[in-house]
Amino acid sequence: MESPAASTVASIEPDRTATGIRKIIHVDMDAFFASVEQRDDPSLRGLPVAVGGSSGRGVVAAASYEARKFGVRSAMPSTRAVQLCPNLIFRRPRFDVYRAVSQQIRAVFLHFTPHVEPLSLDEAYLDVTDDVRGIGSATRIAELIRQRIRAETGLTASAGVSYNKFLAKIASDQNKPDGLCVIRPGEGTAFVAALPVRRFHGIGPRGAEKMAKLGIETGADIRAKDLAFLRANFGSLADYLYRAVRGIDLRQVKADRPRKSVGSERTFERDISSGSALRETLEHIIDIAWERIERSGAKGRTVTLKMKYNDFTPCTRARSLPRAIADRAEFTALSRELLNAQLPLPKPIRLMGLTLSALEGEEPDEDEEAVTAPVLQAELPF
Repeated sequence: MESPAASTVASIEPDRTATGIRKIIHVDMDAFFASVEQRDDPSLRGLPVAVGGSSGRGVVAAASYEARKFGVRSAMPSTRAVQLCPNLIFRRPRFDVYRAVSQQIRAVFLHFTPHVEPLSLDEAYLDVTDDVRGIGSATRIAELIRQRIRAETGLTASAGVSYNKFLAKIASDQNKPDGLCVIRPGEGTAFVAALPVRRFHGIGPRGAEKMAKLGIETGADIRAKDLAFLRANFGSLADYLYRAVRGIDLRQVKADRPRKSVGSERTFERDISSGSALRETLEHIIDIAWERIERSGAKGRTVTLKMKYNDFTPCTRARSLPRAIADRAEFTALSRELLNAQLPLPKPIRLMGLTLSALEGEEPDEDEEAVTAPVLQAELPF
């Protein structure tokens, strides 16, 4: 049975490929790892569940919606998660099971379109501009995908439908869990205008605080600022924000897109400057990043440390080997070397991240974020 949220949306308008308008679906599984654990162990249903390590420097890899009500989130240290939710139940990750379920879900996607770009085990973009099954609308395709996922895996998924990737991803989060949202051609700018700034990728608590001090709380407030103002205050994030609030995203859905890097980053609630706190934070990020590297099976030669100072100035340092990083111990050693070489920091940081790149099989991406200045000044055709 469809959720109430799903029943409130109307079908997207008929095919308009002649005008260049695409139909993109973003599908995101609901609390995927935790939901699989609850599915496979019925005694966990309705209870706060976290997937990850429960002791020492353990990190939450995923949290059920029952746990999220207490503030438990992925990438959170397990000790903090238990403080927020004393009755939290931990389960060790079972990536072989998650990968198997992900393959089931991928098969559902491919039934409707060959144009599937996975982002992770639990989410993907689909370009359904070509209605290969003759279904009639992108919204109906999204509904059928969600129904089949539930029938074949016992899990729920949320979906967003729109005319580009940015809007489809925003929409998929709008009616979670087990929901569907459609942003039609002509509606993107108005939809984004009403969003709080925290809904934009890359804007964490500190970023939202800085924006609030500048009188910016919604997408409409960002749109009211010119590109020069955004660049002066938000650096490399500016061009993305300028496009996003205008509903512009020219990226294509690329089937079997090669992954360029794997890793993790964390935006802090409070700025960090002391060496001991930085080293402790790095260890947590190593845990998360290496877990994702193992999960993806990626092999790479370059470790990159990313930091962002409290004034939003970025700092990136990298170390490359002539061969693939051998194991977690080598990844950890290189990460620590990169951080130690920067200490003491000239000012506090608000974000830290680690990535593994120069991956085996990596290919250049010709049009990623390929937006020129003239395009920035134009709306997408409706």
